[in-house]
Amino acid sequence: MKVFNLLLNILWLVCCGFWMAIGYLIAALICFILIITIPFGIASLRIAGFVLWPFGRTTVERPGAGAGSFVGNVIWVIFAGWWLALGHLVTSIPLFVSIIGIPFGWANLKLIPISLMPLGREVVDTDQGFAGR
Repeated sequence: MKVFNLLLNILWLVCCGFWMAIGYLIAALICFILIITIPFGIASLRIAGFVLWPFGRTTVERPGAGAGSFVGNVIWVIFAGWWLALGHLVTSIPLFVSIIGIPFGWANLKLIPISLMPLGREVVDTDQGFAGR
């Protein structure tokens, strides 16, 4: 399975992962420049790493994430999340047009909720058991 995930990740990186990760890195850079939004920049870097190499990993809700994460996600959606979600949507269209890219198009659409609400989530390996989460 690890070889299959490696192959999928390499194809993903070439097809769309690199460009989407650049979008998240730009969002992180802007957040770091504005100083008060550094926690958003850290979340953006975490999701950039996930978007760059997603197969074999998933996101789960972080225990203890409460009202602060909710308020942060609302702020995130207003200032950065909507255009990252739009980037995933626009990237998925040419992938759906090509027959080979259909699974990657679906993967892009599955990343839209994460791009809209990154706070209060953590990236874990898919082979990690529920007890480890």
